[in-house]
Amino acid sequence: MSTPSETITLLKESLPAFWINPTRNTSVVALEVGSALAPAGADTPPAARSISLADIEAAQSRFERFAPLLARLFPELAACGGAIESALSPLPAITAALGVADGGGRVFAKQDHALPVAGSIKARGGLHEVLEYAERVAVAHGLLPATAGEVDYVALASEGARAVFARHSVAVGSTGNLGLSIGVIASALGFRASVHMSADAKEWKKQRLRQRGVEVVEHAGDYAQAVAQGRAQAATDPLAHFVDDERSLSLFLGYAAAVFGLRRQLAEQGIAVDAEHPLFVYLPCGVGGAPAGIAFGIRQILGPHAHCFFAEPVQSPCVLVHMMDGADGPQGPHPTVYDYGLQNRTEADGLAVPQASRLASAAMRAVLGGIFTVEDAQLMRFVYQLEQAEGLRVEPSAAAGLAGPAMLLGTAEGRSYLRDWQLEDHLAQSTHLVWTTGGLFVPPAQYQQFWAIGRDLAAQQA
Repeated sequence: MSTPSETITLLKESLPAFWINPTRNTSVVALEVGSALAPAGADTPPAARSISLADIEAAQSRFERFAPLLARLFPELAACGGAIESALSPLPAITAALGVADGGGRVFAKQDHALPVAGSIKARGGLHEVLEYAERVAVAHGLLPATAGEVDYVALASEGARAVFARHSVAVGSTGNLGLSIGVIASALGFRASVHMSADAKEWKKQRLRQRGVEVVEHAGDYAQAVAQGRAQAATDPLAHFVDDERSLSLFLGYAAAVFGLRRQLAEQGIAVDAEHPLFVYLPCGVGGAPAGIAFGIRQILGPHAHCFFAEPVQSPCVLVHMMDGADGPQGPHPTVYDYGLQNRTEADGLAVPQASRLASAAMRAVLGGIFTVEDAQLMRFVYQLEQAEGLRVEPSAAAGLAGPAMLLGTAEGRSYLRDWQLEDHLAQSTHLVWTTGGLFVPPAQYQQFWAIGRDLAAQQA
């Protein structure tokens, strides 16, 4: 098992590493997040704030209230009544290639890469925050009653409601997928929408936003700089709402609400989650908000026998370095991947983030099983292998979780984790769940480039 210094050496050399979280526990308690929400360098103590299962239930209730309106705004949601949901499917043909031998459990994919409207996991958090903001604006202007009740939210598609929303704007900083989700739902409701995009963002994502009437503001710097500049610009407009991926509770809870659907799908497929039937969940991670929200929801809703792991590119392991060396309050250390000599350059553009969300890290202290890093070449091979074996088309960042089973079952760190949590005798009854996070709207020519690179790399490895 690697020592902390050995893990740091692997990180600095851009080699795959597997870090086990030493502070994971089995408690299910409200999470204190006040200090993690304060701006960096804040001089005054932040307001006390905690989140619990009740907050996740409130987010799910909001999705349900807005479902009829979403079905009206987006034809692709008509058949499902406006629900934001993805399939849970087994991956039998690729199981062995992922390092899961007979007796190691079954492998499934949670297919958020195919989520409607935004085409990625960001549809969950992004839609939730814009819907929550729309609800506040609507209540303030008398379009909705102050207390939720039997109200038809389809009324928010009226010309009068759209005229109200048009006086307000929604902005976000993004490398791509969050920007897509925010831009699409904000413009559909009638808000003025702007997305501040870093140099890492793919050109096709910028074009897709512009086609929706969203303003795309391009920045020469990285993700953190795009967020900072977007936040500063929105602060000058009293009718602007900035979606802050680094410290937004609304985004976080929108992701967490996904676990209600997952719980139902697991039950429908006869998959138990308990001491004798552990669940291992592998989540691609950028700034940390989406995977942390889901992992927090999993702990609250499915319990401690579900073990969550984050996957980060070897060049951009921002949550890993923060979990090892950072602090969650605004005055504490907030390391970046640049501090480790890394360049934050990866084909997994959605994961190209130099500095982690303090909120995400705070949420994961007692919850996360660990974090592993993945090379770009491996991501490309997974893109090719997943399409060949299972017919699923994902972008490179969405394939990161596929490295998880081999890391858990085939490394000294993973085997140590299994021993420490007394899981070795239950692997045959376990479930490995790989959360695929984006790719539905990748242009065919762009996807073909990923696929061809992955094919060639797989042939070299064979």
